[in-house]
Amino acid sequence: MRRVTLFVNGSPRNGKVVAVYGTLSDLLSVASNKLGIKATSVYNGKGGLIDDIALIRDDDVLFVCEGEPFIDPQTDGRPHEELTGSHTDWLTLNVGGRYFTTTRSTLVNKEPDSMLAHMFKDKDAWGNKQDHRGAFLIDRSPEYFEPILNYLRHGQLIVNDGINLLGVLEEARFFGIDSLIEHLEIAIKNSQPAEDHSPISRKEFVRFLLATPTKSELRCQGLNFSGADLSRLDLRYINFKMANLSRCNLAHANLCCANLERADLSGSVLDCANLQGVKMLCSNAEGASLKGCNFEDPSGLKANLEGANLKGVDMEGSQMTGINLRVATLKNAKLKNCNLRGATLAGTDLENCDLSGCDLQEANLRGSNVKGAIFEEMLTPLHMSQSVR
Repeated sequence: MRRVTLFVNGSPRNGKVVAVYGTLSDLLSVASNKLGIKATSVYNGKGGLIDDIALIRDDDVLFVCEGEPFIDPQTDGRPHEELTGSHTDWLTLNVGGRYFTTTRSTLVNKEPDSMLAHMFKDKDAWGNKQDHRGAFLIDRSPEYFEPILNYLRHGQLIVNDGINLLGVLEEARFFGIDSLIEHLEIAIKNSQPAEDHSPISRKEFVRFLLATPTKSELRCQGLNFSGADLSRLDLRYINFKMANLSRCNLAHANLCCANLERADLSGSVLDCANLQGVKMLCSNAEGASLKGCNFEDPSGLKANLEGANLKGVDMEGSQMTGINLRVATLKNAKLKNCNLRGATLAGTDLENCDLSGCDLQEANLRGSNVKGAIFEEMLTPLHMSQSVR
C-alpha cells in the first residue's frame, strides 16, 4: 500500500495523508472528501499532471486542483511584498464561494477611492481573511460581482442575460464603484418598458365590462378614456373618479349612480344620457353637451353636481328635478326648457346663463349670481325670496 500527502493546489499548508488504492478516480474522490473541494486533477510538486495512478510513488507530495492551472506553492507562499511589482501581482478572490483571479492593479487603478482599492492597495490594510487556498474571502454575490470585476478590467459594462441589473447596482454601491453606478442607473432606466399613457379604446373597455359581474363595481378611477366612443353602453355604478373622459362620446349611455367626482368631461357629448343619481362633485364638464339628459330619479336619489365646472355646457331640455348644483359654475351655459324643480342652485354662478322656458318652482337660488341671466318664458314665476343674494 502506498501513502501520499495531499495539498490544495498552491497551498503548502493543511495537507492530508491518504492511502492510494484503486484508480485515479478513487484518489480524486478521497481527495475531495479530505480537503473539502471538488477535485478534478492531481499534480506533482513540479507541476506535472498525473493521469495514471501507477505514476504515484510512496510518500509523494501531490497537489489537488478543481480545474484551475497548477500553482507553485513556493511562489504562492512567499510574502506579498516579495512578489514582483506589489501593485501588479496576481490575487485570487473567493466571492461567495466562487473563485476569481485578477491582478492587484485591476482592483486598485480604475477606482482608487473604492472599497476594493482600499482593501488591496496596501498589505493587510483591512486585515483581509483568506481561505485554505489563500484566496481572499469576500462575502458577496458572485454573479453580481463578476460584471463589476470585468468593468474594472476593461471599463465596459457587460452583463449577461439573466443577471438582474438592480443586483449589480447594489454591489457597485457597496464597493463604491462610482463611475459604474451612473452607467447602471442609465442601463436600468433604458431597460424599463415605456409608460403607456394611450387612452383606453371602446373595444378594450367593452372587454372589461363583459368580464365583470353585473353586481361588481368596476373601478376605473384615474384611467384615461380621452376621445373614446362609449356611447349607448351600460356604465351604471362604475367608479370614474378623477378619470380622463375629455372629448368622449357618452351619448345615450346609462351612467346611473356612476361616480364622476373630479372627472374631466370637458368637450364630451352626453346627449340623452341617463344620469340618475350621478355623482359629479367638482368635475370639469366645460364645453360639454348634455342635451336631453335625465338626472331625475323616481326613487328620490338626487344627482350631485356640487362645485362642478359647467361653463358653456348645453343642457337644453334636460330633466333635473332636485339636482344639486350648489356653488357650481354655469356661466354662459344653455339650460333652455330644463326641469329644475326643487333644484339647489345656492351660490351657483349663472352669469349670462340662458334659463328660458325653465321650470324653477321651489328651486333655491339664494346667493346665486344671475347677472345677465335670461329668464324668458318661465313656466312658473320666480319669487324674489328664491334669489336673494
